[in-house]
Amino acid sequence: MLDAIRWDLDLIRRYDLAGPRYTSYPTAVQFNSQVGTFDLFHALRDSRKALRPLSLYVHVPFCANICYYCACNKVITKDRGRALPYLQRLEQEIQLIACHLDPAQKVEQLHFGGGTPTFLSHDELRQLMAHLRKHFNLLDDDSGDYGIEIDPREADWSTMGLLRELGFNRVSIGLQDLDPAVQRAVNRLQSLEETRAVIDAARTLQFRSINIDLIYGLPKQTPDNFARTVEEVISLQPDRLSVFNYAHLPERFMPQRRINGSELPSPTQKLEMLQRTIEQLTAAGYRYIGMDHFALPDDELAIAQEEETLQRNFQGYTTHGHCDLIGLGVSAISQIGDLYCQNSSDLNEYQNTLAAAQLATSRGLVCNADDRLRRAVIQQLICNFSLEFAEIEQMFNIDFQGYFGALWPQLQGMANDGLITLDRERIEVLPAGRLLVRSVCMAFDAYLEQQNRQRFSRVI
Repeated sequence: MLDAIRWDLDLIRRYDLAGPRYTSYPTAVQFNSQVGTFDLFHALRDSRKALRPLSLYVHVPFCANICYYCACNKVITKDRGRALPYLQRLEQEIQLIACHLDPAQKVEQLHFGGGTPTFLSHDELRQLMAHLRKHFNLLDDDSGDYGIEIDPREADWSTMGLLRELGFNRVSIGLQDLDPAVQRAVNRLQSLEETRAVIDAARTLQFRSINIDLIYGLPKQTPDNFARTVEEVISLQPDRLSVFNYAHLPERFMPQRRINGSELPSPTQKLEMLQRTIEQLTAAGYRYIGMDHFALPDDELAIAQEEETLQRNFQGYTTHGHCDLIGLGVSAISQIGDLYCQNSSDLNEYQNTLAAAQLATSRGLVCNADDRLRRAVIQQLICNFSLEFAEIEQMFNIDFQGYFGALWPQLQGMANDGLITLDRERIEVLPAGRLLVRSVCMAFDAYLEQQNRQRFSRVI
C-alpha cells in the first residue's frame, strides 16, 4: 500500500532537516534577474507551437484581516476599492500573455489563490472570469479542475453559488485550527459553524472536491487540543487535507513578529501532533499522499499515485503537471517548458510596469540539462516514493550510478538507516522514510549546499 507510514522517532530526529518543499526544481531560491520578458515570450511561442494544454494561476493579494502566521504575498486592507486598479492591470496582463498563445490550447486547470480571492466583489469576480474566458480557452463542460481558495469568513451561500456558476468546481478552505485560544493568538477567529456552512454549500452545489488546510505548531497548540480540531475536521469529511508544519521565521515574515515565541509548542509536542494526526486520518480512511497531503482513496490524487501518474508543481501535488503553468498577478510564478519566471512581488511595481504596457516579469531561471535530469529524479521520488534507474537512463541517456556516483555513499547511509532500499536498479522510500522524502530528494539537489538553509522550513 502506497499510503503506509511507519513512525520511527529516531529516524525523524536524524533526518528532520531544513530544506525545500520541491514544488519546483530548481527551487525559486535559484531564480535570478537575468531572466525577463524576452525569455517568457520565447517560452510562450514554444508552448503555442507544441499546442500544450495550460494551467492558469491567478493571484489575488488582498485580505481584509491579517493572520499572524501567514507567509503569503498579500496586501492587508479594509478598502475594497484597492482591488479595482489591480484588476485593471491583471486584465491587461491576461491580454498581453494570451496573444502569444493559440486559442486551441485548452485550460485544463485554473486556480485562484491569494490573499483572499473572495475579497473581490461578485461583479469583480464575474468580470475577471469573463475576461479570462475571452482570452483563454476555458472549458465550459465542467471537465477542468477549476479551484479557488476560500476564507469562510469572506464567503456565504450566495458567494458559493456565484463561484459554481462561474465554473469553479473545487474549493480549498483555510481553517488552520478550531481552538479559540489558538485562533486569538494568530488573529484568525473562525468558527466551526462558518466553515461547515461553506462546506455544506459546496456539497449542495456539487463542487467536485473540498480541501481543508490545517497548520500544526501554532502558538497555544497542544497535542490534545489539535487532536480535537482534527477530529472535528474529519467529521466534515473533506476529500483532501493539507496539514502544514508552521515555520516560525519572524526575521523574514513581518506578521510573524506579532506571535509570542514563548507560546509556540516544543519540537517534541509538534512531533506528537503530527503522529496523532496521521493516526487519526489513517483510521478515518485517508491516505498519505506525501508532503503534508492526505486524500480519500477515491480522490484523483490518490488514484494518480496508485497509477504512478502523480506530479508536482507550484500548486503542489497535481494530475496536470503536463500542462504549461502560467502565473497571473503580483508575485505569480509560471513554469513553461524549461522556463520558470516570476512577476514582481511588489504591488506598485507590478501595476506600474503593466501601466507602461510591459509585462512584470522580474526574475526566473531556464533549466539546463542537469536541472532537467535532477527534476525528473526528485519528481519521481516525491510523487511515487520510488525511482527506477532504467527509466531515467533511457530518458536522459546516462548511466545512473555513474552520473550520481558521488551521492552513492550518502544514499547507502540512508539505506543502512532504513530510510530507503537501494540496489543497482532502483530506490524505494520505505514506510519509515515517507514522512522524510524531502530529505531523500535533498541528496539530489545540486544547489542545496550553496543555499542558506534558514530560508527553508524543516521537513517535519
